[in-house]
Amino acid sequence: MPPVPLSVLDLVPISSGSDASTALRNTVELARAAEEFGYRRYWLAEHHLHPGVAGSAPALVIQAVAQATREIRVGSGAVLLGHQTPLSVVEQFGILDALYPGRIDLGIGRSGRPRGTPPTAPAPERGDAEQDGSGRAGTFTDEGLYLPPQFTGFARLLQSPRFRLQLSLLQQPGAQTPAYDEQIDDILALFAGTYRDEDGAEARATPGDGADVDVWILGSSAGESAEVAGARGLPFGANYHVSPGTVVEAVEAYRAAFRPSAVLSEPYVSVSADVVVAPDDETARRLAAGYAPWVRSIRSAEGAIEFPTPEEADRHEWTDEDRELVADRVDTQFVGAPETVTERLTVLQQATGADELLITTITHDHADRLRSYELLAQAWFKQA
Repeated sequence: MPPVPLSVLDLVPISSGSDASTALRNTVELARAAEEFGYRRYWLAEHHLHPGVAGSAPALVIQAVAQATREIRVGSGAVLLGHQTPLSVVEQFGILDALYPGRIDLGIGRSGRPRGTPPTAPAPERGDAEQDGSGRAGTFTDEGLYLPPQFTGFARLLQSPRFRLQLSLLQQPGAQTPAYDEQIDDILALFAGTYRDEDGAEARATPGDGADVDVWILGSSAGESAEVAGARGLPFGANYHVSPGTVVEAVEAYRAAFRPSAVLSEPYVSVSADVVVAPDDETARRLAAGYAPWVRSIRSAEGAIEFPTPEEADRHEWTDEDRELVADRVDTQFVGAPETVTERLTVLQQATGADELLITTITHDHADRLRSYELLAQAWFKQA
């Protein structure tokens, strides 16, 4: 049986000693290489106010990647709806489809402050439910996939000064994010040319109306994102690399909610994973050394740092609190020789029933990152 397809999720990381311009050029080069290696899609993430991430405007980076490639699908992983309106999203991706027809994916994620939520409170139901903080050990699925204890710090992140500043800079004063399901319905109606407001007034997005864009919903657990994706018959992206402890329940919730649509007759799931591949396990572990301090910078609400060299990572002074902060992410990163990583990714695919896997790889040196994607593709597709 052929292996499921592989795709790429690129955060456009900035390495220490480098800059955003170099990171963006590296993204274009990696996208060209990924197409040659056989990856199905190339998705760009949206992040703001992170010193070490240059992918703040997915639509712009998608245009650069689509222009530099020929056939690979290019899209967002994900556009965050709390930062813009459904119409602005449809118009942006309508333009992309007009320029690169039949190649554009719109991955959508939740963000921002839902309607009626006080400015200092965490956004409810983000797919990241709090747990009891007992430090209990994780579990394993029957297939052997490790599910660590769920990370409990998202509420603290949402209450941080950096997150509040992000909201104030990305939303107009007094703006309220509408209900997520309503936003998704508006996007689908604008693409279909069927949008009507409550008074019956029509709206036509130009470009956008009738665009051949594949709409995806991305989510981290058995919350609203999974339910919305399933109920509308849309493909779903589950985030093992963001919230590994909840990936199985997210996929199960999506499948339970799924209803056939004009888009899909049965559920379709992509599952993400953090991966570093090198010729041998020891080299891969060395290349991945910067991952833990990089994750710590995100989880501590400082914002992603420029990705450190292994030597810089060695100099990081760790506290027990730091180690606990990053444990779930570090323990579920797929690091090693091609055969090592392929075996572990196969377990992830079997445990989740993923129809494809979305691979995100960050190393300090761009050449090592390119080589990681190449080695993985060679080993993975050799199984066919």
